[in-house]
Amino acid sequence: MSLLDWIVLFGSILAIVSYGAWKTRGNKTMESYLKGDGTLKWWMIGISIMATQASAITFLSTPGQAIEDGMRFLQFYFGLPLAMIIISVTFVPIYYKLNVLTAYEYLESRFDLKTRSLTAGLFLLLRGLSAGITIFAPSLVLSTILGWSVTATTLLIGAMVIIYSVSGGSRAVSLTQRMQLSVVMGGMILAGILAFTLLPDHISFKDTVNLAGELGKLNLVDLEFNPNERYNIWSGLIAGTFLFLSYFGTDQSQVGRYLGGKSIAESRLGLIFNGLLKIPMQFVILFIGVLVFVFYLFNQPPVFHNQVLKNRVVETAQGDNLRALEHEYDQLYVEKRAAVDQLVRAIQAEDEPAIKTSREAVLSFGLKEKSIRDSVKATIKEAIPLAKTQDRDYIFLNFVLSNLPHGIIGLLLAVMFLAAMSSMAGELSALSSTTASDIYRRSINKNASPEHYLNASRGFTIMWALLAMVFAMLASFAENLIQFVNIVGSLFYGTILGIFLTAFYVKRVQGTAVFWSALLAEAVVLYCYFFTDLAFLLYNIVGCVIVVVGALLLQSFIRTKSS
Repeated sequence: MSLLDWIVLFGSILAIVSYGAWKTRGNKTMESYLKGDGTLKWWMIGISIMATQASAITFLSTPGQAIEDGMRFLQFYFGLPLAMIIISVTFVPIYYKLNVLTAYEYLESRFDLKTRSLTAGLFLLLRGLSAGITIFAPSLVLSTILGWSVTATTLLIGAMVIIYSVSGGSRAVSLTQRMQLSVVMGGMILAGILAFTLLPDHISFKDTVNLAGELGKLNLVDLEFNPNERYNIWSGLIAGTFLFLSYFGTDQSQVGRYLGGKSIAESRLGLIFNGLLKIPMQFVILFIGVLVFVFYLFNQPPVFHNQVLKNRVVETAQGDNLRALEHEYDQLYVEKRAAVDQLVRAIQAEDEPAIKTSREAVLSFGLKEKSIRDSVKATIKEAIPLAKTQDRDYIFLNFVLSNLPHGIIGLLLAVMFLAAMSSMAGELSALSSTTASDIYRRSINKNASPEHYLNASRGFTIMWALLAMVFAMLASFAENLIQFVNIVGSLFYGTILGIFLTAFYVKRVQGTAVFWSALLAEAVVLYCYFFTDLAFLLYNIVGCVIVVVGALLLQSFIRTKSS
């Protein structure tokens, strides 16, 4: 990286952090700190919701997901618009009517304290782990660039988030997210444009799309129903709807964003805005990954994208094995490039038999490349047993660092950091509000002064930031990060959603029945994760259904026994 990159990177970050801290100084109560001043307009709510959801993982990992697996991940979001409509009609009016600070306050008035505390506890566990994953992604980036430890980079990023989250609270998060999302999307679109301009002159945009389609990267919709398949239209529409109902309707990191709206109408419009814009946004990010995939058809990719880790292995006893595999990979690429050129000529000539023959040749070389890459990963694992050999999360980062102009590199790295800070700030705001309101003020210290609760909320923000940093330092994930964060959510969201749906729609069920049904549902979901191959999106349906049905059966048993 050049001096210009560093200036752009840290200049962007410091400007937004300083703006957020200065603009929102002076909160006087816990309510204003955690909820804001209730003046957010619909478009600000929509942007804040999207920015909280779109962490650095989205921009670091999603393009890599498209490069390796195509665009079928988009189906994950197909249930989002439907979920936004249901939440706008059902959830939002109840929260406004009760004037709640957190979503979980409602559960005590509907059920009892233990159900409220259980649900808040599940959320804290879920969101605390997710905050650790959120900060892990940019820490990984900075450690790769600087050669620092993940611990040092985690502390640096966490400290910057704490500055404006603690000083300005929820309103600082919302204000800075507007600027952050603008920089983020502008930077990502610029990366896509540059990826296309770096292709050979004879490759048109139409050729690019046709190449990607022939090689299976434009697999947007899969109509086959398969409960063990993570991404198809059915898992997106059905299981995705359950996930997003829970995430946007019961997760305080999202509920907190629209509870700060000027009115019910503004909150509803903000949710609908998010539902309509999120799918196109994810399409753009995935398509950028497809453009990078096509770029690497004409420009040799590295055999292993985590260059820092690969260079460490070169210095070990496995260095000769790694160099031999890299040489084999280089030779294979020459043959593959010739097959790619043949496929391009066939596509431009619209010669279907030649297209089929060339496509099969390119795919065959791709399988051979994968075999060599698997051998490289095994060699790295043998040299450094604790190394993370899943390098999908480094593909887009490596493309940026190796191919884009100076200044643009700094901007795109700023994009990743700003996205991480935006998402983490939203999560910290939700964690502190839930801890302060649902646990501390309700069950530990009920009669303190407003100033005491404000200081306690700031303290909880710092506490959760430190815990998130610890989670990030200990992180070692086998999964691609964008998938891992959704898996973690699916372990808890179904149970939480089941509790809320029972509260809204099954009026005869009381607190004891739903409490024990929720514990049973969570146990079943964890069993499915550890001992079955069920697709993780379906955990949301499993958890939700067990809570609702179990609560109905248990309530009937309790009434029969008491009568």
